[in-house]
Amino acid sequence: MRLIRGFLLALACLAGLAAAPPARAADDPAVATVQTLYASYESALKGGSRDVKARFDAIASPMRESFDFAGMVRVAVGTKWKSLTPDQQSALTDAFAQHFIATYATRLSEAIGGKFEVNPKSETRGGSRVVRTRVANASGDDSDVDFVVNAQGRIQDVLLNGNVSEIAAQRTSFSEPLKAGGPDALLKFLRERTDKMLAVKPAP
Repeated sequence: MRLIRGFLLALACLAGLAAAPPARAADDPAVATVQTLYASYESALKGGSRDVKARFDAIASPMRESFDFAGMVRVAVGTKWKSLTPDQQSALTDAFAQHFIATYATRLSEAIGGKFEVNPKSETRGGSRVVRTRVANASGDDSDVDFVVNAQGRIQDVLLNGNVSEIAAQRTSFSEPLKAGGPDALLKFLRERTDKMLAVKPAP
């Protein structure tokens, strides 16, 4: 259970992948967003590459289309966001997106041989829709993963077991660099972690 929990919490990523029928997804735009995202992960895994950078390149564009990275980083940074200049906000948004995608690309290696199921109908939560999925790894460990999709059809958060927020976890990890050196320190933190993930080479 630890493997699937660790994999899904920071990323809520997925496995060897069998989505619900596309015709059903077309009836619910929020579900369609999640299934399109999952399809990109499936394609990356079918490519057979164990290289993080190759997986990053394969999923970067679909993730940028599926996630509301601008809204996510704003919430993760918190109240300090309003005090940042437009250039600082832009740089942090891009660095956040790169870091988020690299994290997913790294953890996709855990998804090989697993499967997921997508509920074909989303649920209302405030002004958003929640798409419920169940994800299992190759060992059979599974977990519920919920995607919070905004009114524009973009994912704004991922929840493990219904209540562990991806954005809340990011906000916690951002607090130390923000406190130590403000937005410049956070930007450095994100870029360094991204570079480190993308530099990892697969084991022989």
